[in-house]
Amino acid sequence: MRIALTSIRSQILRTCITVFIIAIGIWALVGILAVVSALRNTILNDFASMGANTFTILQYDVSGRMAKNKSVQQVNPVITYAQAQEFKKEYSFPLTSVSISFNAANNIEVKNDYMKTDPEVPIIGCDENYLANSGLLVQQGRNFSYTDIVNDHFVCVVGSDFSKKMFKNQSPVNQTISIRGYKFKIIGMLKEQGSTFGKNEDQRIFIPIQIARSIFNAANVNYDIKVGLMQDNLLNQAVDQATLDFRNIRRLTPAHHSNFGIERSDDLIRSMMTQVNMLNVAAWVIGLITVLGSSIALMNIMLVSVTERTREIGVRKALGAKRKTIAVQFFTETIIIGQLGGLLGTMLGILTAYALAQVMHFNFTIPWTAIIAAFTTTFIVAIISGLYPAVKAAKLDPVEALRYE
Repeated sequence: MRIALTSIRSQILRTCITVFIIAIGIWALVGILAVVSALRNTILNDFASMGANTFTILQYDVSGRMAKNKSVQQVNPVITYAQAQEFKKEYSFPLTSVSISFNAANNIEVKNDYMKTDPEVPIIGCDENYLANSGLLVQQGRNFSYTDIVNDHFVCVVGSDFSKKMFKNQSPVNQTISIRGYKFKIIGMLKEQGSTFGKNEDQRIFIPIQIARSIFNAANVNYDIKVGLMQDNLLNQAVDQATLDFRNIRRLTPAHHSNFGIERSDDLIRSMMTQVNMLNVAAWVIGLITVLGSSIALMNIMLVSVTERTREIGVRKALGAKRKTIAVQFFTETIIIGQLGGLLGTMLGILTAYALAQVMHFNFTIPWTAIIAAFTTTFIVAIISGLYPAVKAAKLDPVEALRYE
């Protein structure tokens, strides 16, 4: 070990270049795996907050919207407010709560006595069960009550951005804002959500559904029906009952296909995790290709080192060094250089992944799997890359090595 370290220090520039070449491969491997791990954690946490025991009745299901052949894609009628209300009234599956909502507007300007926002605020019309069924937590104030919805109180729940921007780090609860000239009292502020697919979820405003229908009156408005369950093991039965009830509301006979879609939260989680797993496989492939290039570079540099140190090998053999001693010396050098490259690459990969996770608002955790994989990979790479140069050095003839110029 001491001889190997002395040899490494004597060729410090070459050693640094070799270590950095290996580090680049490990950097790519650890960085990509760590980002994918952070993405997986974010998806699981986001869906855990929404609850895996919810489902939504929509105009189209996911497969219908993604159908490539649009000529055969079924055109479903919108879910009307009357149908949504009838479903909420008729659906009697135990331990469930039904919420109705619709996207009232997307680019609305909101004012108070001191300032106004940019025209980019989304307005959601909903009932008293919507926030709970959507996994949205009220950080300050309260949720809508049944009385608020039935009596059409001009109250609203806002996202966390209103505390940062419009009210300058003050609590917006009990403040008044103006939407389309109507005054609304803020009764609650949601916990920070972040961005989803480029949309800021923290600047939304939720108002009672009947008031939203009167202010933002439009034709062919489509409503979403979300059902939340208190027990996970009843999800299949609840979906079957909802499908039957809504088919009856739509007056569909057994011969007709359902002209609506049901999106289950657990199906969405499985779909997203499938995509993440594909990214994970791609990350391994890309990382291993990069590491393969690093191993070739390491082997090449060690072969050059054997050639340059031919006379040194001859002197050692002449003084009594055995083949095993020469082989172990070069092999140890390779292992040390490989592990230094793995350590540097792992540190760079974790720091890069952490920076990307902060920028993209992912939930970063220390990727122990990626770290173990990095050190295991560098060890294997060092063995493969160092074995041939070590054997070549050990087989050199001492007489020929001493005559080498």
